Amino acid sequence: MNKTLMPSVKQLLNEQLALVAQSLASPQRLEILEYLTQAERSVDDLSKLVKLSVANTSRHLQILKRAALVKVRRQGKKRFYEITGNDVISLVSSLRKTAQIHLAEVERLMQSYINHKDDLEAVSAQELLERAKNNEVTVLDIRPEDEFYAGHLPNAINIPPNEISQRISNLKNDKDIVAYCRGPYCLFSYEAVEKLRDKGFRARRLENGFSDWKAAGYPIQHNLTQG
Repeated sequence: MNKTLMPSVKQLLNEQLALVAQSLASPQRLEILEYLTQAERSVDDLSKLVKLSVANTSRHLQILKRAALVKVRRQGKKRFYEITGNDVISLVSSLRKTAQIHLAEVERLMQSYINHKDDLEAVSAQELLERAKNNEVTVLDIRPEDEFYAGHLPNAINIPPNEISQRISNLKNDKDIVAYCRGPYCLFSYEAVEKLRDKGFRARRLENGFSDWKAAGYPIQHNLTQG
């Protein structure tokens, strides 16, 4: 075989990088990864969340698995998927930040769909960590219960997004409230902050969300049982 036609090590490495990049080239797979950064999920659960058939969801998961971004655990006939490491969260976060910087359409969507919902500066992860340590804030997790029990910020109170209006009255008004959800594109925390302020609470939202907090290596609490 002509050695000049053989791919170089650099070319082979770039092929592997391209495999990862290609696995992210789908809005459905990015959405699947968003859910998996919160908790391990079955194929059936993911199918319902992303509104795809089980077959299509499985196909997307196999592409992510080939790129080593997710791994599978079998329990009987069920398959459960999770991300392979917090570096996957950082990878998607970097993609998001690059798109926000360089794609005008992303900035326009952010301004029209998200930024107008909050006229107060968001709380950074470091600020929240320090204020929570000094018992100066109430931390509010606005995610579904199963995601909360899979992992959450220390001492956070969970109020699922569909229960915030009914359970606001149970919260004390003696501290600032910092609400968070899945990530910066998740509207649950924006809506919760808006409702809390309407009821007279001093409320702000966490700058990013649970996945970025976890990827940064900040402390996480886990509950062994739900309910």
